[in-house]
Amino acid sequence: AILHLLYSRFFTKVLRDAGMLDFDEPFTNLLCQGMVLDENGEVMSKSKGNVIYAEDLVDLFGVDAVRYFVLHEMPFESDGTITWDLMIERTNSDLANTLGNLVNRTISMTNKYFGGVVENKNVVEDVDNDLKSVVLATKNSVQTKMDQLRVADAISEIFTLFKRCNKYIDETMPWALAKDEAKADRLSTVLYNLVESITIGAALLMPFMPDTAEKIVAQLGTTLRTYDTLDTFGVYPNGGKVTDKPEILFARIDPKEMGEKIAAVEAKYAPKEEPKKEIEGLARINIEDFAKIELRAAKVVACEPIKRAKKLLKLTLDDGTSTPRTVASGIAKWYKPEDLIGHTVIVVANLKPAVLCGVESQGMILAADAGEDDVRVVF
Repeated sequence: AILHLLYSRFFTKVLRDAGMLDFDEPFTNLLCQGMVLDENGEVMSKSKGNVIYAEDLVDLFGVDAVRYFVLHEMPFESDGTITWDLMIERTNSDLANTLGNLVNRTISMTNKYFGGVVENKNVVEDVDNDLKSVVLATKNSVQTKMDQLRVADAISEIFTLFKRCNKYIDETMPWALAKDEAKADRLSTVLYNLVESITIGAALLMPFMPDTAEKIVAQLGTTLRTYDTLDTFGVYPNGGKVTDKPEILFARIDPKEMGEKIAAVEAKYAPKEEPKKEIEGLARINIEDFAKIELRAAKVVACEPIKRAKKLLKLTLDDGTSTPRTVASGIAKWYKPEDLIGHTVIVVANLKPAVLCGVESQGMILAADAGEDDVRVVF
């Protein structure tokens, strides 16, 4: 009943949007999501054999990677494209590089320079304020997108935060600060800002990628923060400690190796070829029997349907004799008269005449089975 209701409401909204209905309720807030498309822009369908199944994606990429990809690639009220290649690309660029590499670099530098201890020394520069403004604005940006049901845009806002953190590393260059002991407090502040920013980002990411969010905060030595604290910077405990054994959140995927795994998956769903059926022939004859058959080449000079028989065509043949030869042939299902006129066919010339639907047939043209429900005339 629910399915029928959804389809009826969907169709009614389509009519309303087309101007064919003039009322708004109850369809004002009914949203029509797009279709899932393949790499050729065609709608995925089991009958077309172009479906990518969720369980196969999860087996190869993991649950959270699939969560991110599907939610990110299905734009609001539009069609979304899901392909193996795009999944690999997003995993490498967004998950492995932007997010995974950010977390790993931050933890590794904290361990290398401060033994894993995170402290805010409050040595602030202008670039810090810019980072904080982006991080603290993300909560409201995500909330606004979710209020509009724009899930893909909401996830993009969170990854904008992570991208800003990566830019912050390039701007502050912690490896350069580490070479100057006088800048140790500045380096500590930079790393604190990164840990705090990532912690906020992980909390925002939790509804979309819960396992990943938990792994991030566990490696940062903290827990997921409550939603009402995500517009406050500096909540991470001063003196907290990150893990001394950081784990890769998302490993980069080798397209060639993954391609082999994908091929094995696709092979499971490839249509199985049925063994070809042997065409049953007639009883074998000897050479003496065959010698009795007179085969002649004859040109089709005229051809027309036989009114009383849908399957028959009336062919007028020129076989080189002075008298045209008429043959009734049951090939109307596969040939039109214009397909035959002008062609030279092979005719069994010494077959005893027979009357078919009022037409005296003086022979038989040579044709052969070309597969299931298919016949080809020998030209």
